[in-house]
Amino acid sequence: MTPIRPRRSALYMPGSNARAIEKAKTLAADAVIFDLEDAVAPDLKAQAREQVCAAVQDGGYGRRELVIRVNTLDTPWGEADLAAAIAAAPDAILVPKVSSAETLAAVGLRLRKLGAAERTKVWAMIETPLAILRAESIASAAHDVDTRLACFVMGTNDLAKDTRARLLPGRAAMLPWLMTALAAARAHGIDILDGVYNNLSDTSGFRTECEQGRDCGFDGKTLIHPDQIAATNEIFSPSSDEIENARAIVAAFERPENADKGAISLNGRMVERLHAEMAKRVLALVEAIANSAM
Repeated sequence: MTPIRPRRSALYMPGSNARAIEKAKTLAADAVIFDLEDAVAPDLKAQAREQVCAAVQDGGYGRRELVIRVNTLDTPWGEADLAAAIAAAPDAILVPKVSSAETLAAVGLRLRKLGAAERTKVWAMIETPLAILRAESIASAAHDVDTRLACFVMGTNDLAKDTRARLLPGRAAMLPWLMTALAAARAHGIDILDGVYNNLSDTSGFRTECEQGRDCGFDGKTLIHPDQIAATNEIFSPSSDEIENARAIVAAFERPENADKGAISLNGRMVERLHAEMAKRVLALVEAIANSAM
């Protein structure tokens, strides 16, 4: 099984806000996304780039996954952002507006040319209509080692803007696109994070959307405020009942009498070996969460 890294909560932090960058060292988010794109005004781009990359190089963030979201390569800041991010060697570089596999190939070429650290992966924002229509092709870029693609990040606000879909409770209009991207990610073995929830005062609505994302199969959710972290971590963590059930399934298939069986009866229900594989992943995630908190 591929090693699992918890990505339950990924908090966006404005790259121009020095206090927020420092505060991220104390927050329980699994990942911190230092944003050089949407959250930073044009006249602050260079300053934000400098302080974000310095913070990543200086460290002090423990086991949190550090991600730098750069501007697109066709902007005045994109090339400088990417070069600086590569030099800072974060865990990942988040590329916005990825609408084709060719975009990832272009980023991969620069990563190789500039000698990016092996540990630095690439995350791709899926936030345009073209990205949804080409989701499988984009996800397939993960098989090209130069792209280093490890994760999709849904940009639901941009999708809503470009499609004119309304972000209503239940996300009926958005769900087909979310599931299309999720199927593409799973088909090619990469993680995928749900989009942000905009209404900070609606904690009930936020929890409902987290639960929906979890039930759809997302690995976690992107966040816009530290107050959203605790609920997200709770919801995207296996429950005590899920852990107990997973342990029982794994233990049952490890018994000698079940070694050659494809399906067994456990507590009155049929359990197949595919359920044992799912159970092993649950337990691996539990262990990864425990290790990330050390």
